Amino acid sequence: MPKLITLLLIAAFTQTAFAQSSDYPSKPVRLLVPYAPGGATDIIARQIAAKLPDVIGGTWIVENRVGASGNLALEAAAKAAPDGYTLLVGNVSTNAINEITFVKSLTVKPTRDLTGITRLVEIPHIIAASAALPVSSVAELVDYAKKNPGKLNFASAGPGTYPELDMWKFAARVGVKMVHIPYKTGAAGMIPALMSDECQVAFINLASTLAQIRAGKIKVLATAMPQRLAELPNVPTLTELGYPDMGTNAWQALFAPAATPRPIVDRIYHAVATVLNKPDMKEALAKQMLTVSLSKSPQEWTEQVREETAKWAEVVRANNVIVE
Repeated sequence: MPKLITLLLIAAFTQTAFAQSSDYPSKPVRLLVPYAPGGATDIIARQIAAKLPDVIGGTWIVENRVGASGNLALEAAAKAAPDGYTLLVGNVSTNAINEITFVKSLTVKPTRDLTGITRLVEIPHIIAASAALPVSSVAELVDYAKKNPGKLNFASAGPGTYPELDMWKFAARVGVKMVHIPYKTGAAGMIPALMSDECQVAFINLASTLAQIRAGKIKVLATAMPQRLAELPNVPTLTELGYPDMGTNAWQALFAPAATPRPIVDRIYHAVATVLNKPDMKEALAKQMLTVSLSKSPQEWTEQVREETAKWAEVVRANNVIVE
């Protein structure tokens, strides 16, 4: 009899979940973005928010919840009602690194409290430099840094983010000392810092900086891609330069509170996949250096994020980066 009751309860829950998913969305859906407008995470959030009503209906609102290296948005999403109406457009920093670096202060655990819906796009990363910095290559950057120890500032998207971890890893490899300047607004803060020479160097994504690079306001010294980019044919890869394990070609992805019913998660996944698989959308994103990179399923993506979190834990421990 107890077994029968359990089966009946499961059946009732399943029917309710499917009923909810068939009506979804019946009210506005918030897409929380951890950074200020203008960066890659914001760009992809606004692109899909504009197109999802045509596929799934409803109103999709981008809300920039800035602060604490992305943790304000991360915690708001993880603690939201698990009904599909509050989602997070996160990235490798918020959803694979912050769990490790902010272990003493983060009130949620992303791998436990959020479920992945899908990876959205991947973005090539570069070593960017201020136009005022008198170097034109990675070798010249290393030489300059060695001759001027502690005089170069490098920008990051906040304490514990991958632009910080990547630069510490690089600095340790080549034996130079630099000063870390974090910007809580992400690329929106890093780019002006590079343009004004407040910071002289940074690992940063190409989607956010391509216009400034083309305008000569920021230099690019190398990319973290496996091969040279068609948009930057004269810029070498870090692999070419002897640093194959340096830099992060980051992803942006969609997440929901962990207890969100699977039918709703699947409905969102299929709607997003429909939007991003359209040729015109892929073309528009490619022009902004965003490559569509959908996951095969929400389950696959959730597991991949867990695996990546474990890998970043090794980098964090090696560099002793824990944010109080």
